[in-house]
Amino acid sequence: MTDEDNVNTQLFERMRRLRELRIEHRDLDDVIERLSMDIYVDELQLRRLKKRKLALKDQILRLESELIPDLNA
Repeated sequence: MTDEDNVNTQLFERMRRLRELRIEHRDLDDVIERLSMDIYVDELQLRRLKKRKLALKDQILRLESELIPDLNA
């Protein structure tokens, strides 16, 4: 395997992971929205879901910044 193949494989894996994180983030957003409308919602569960959503957003931003080339380079 050449260095270029290795770089392409790593890039593909990061993009795949980014896509998975975005899907999970969107799904969590839908779940949180539905739960928020329920008057009998478990507030602890809702807080945990929101915290997980924020963690996903942080992971997404980190991956995006790794994939975008440095403009100063």
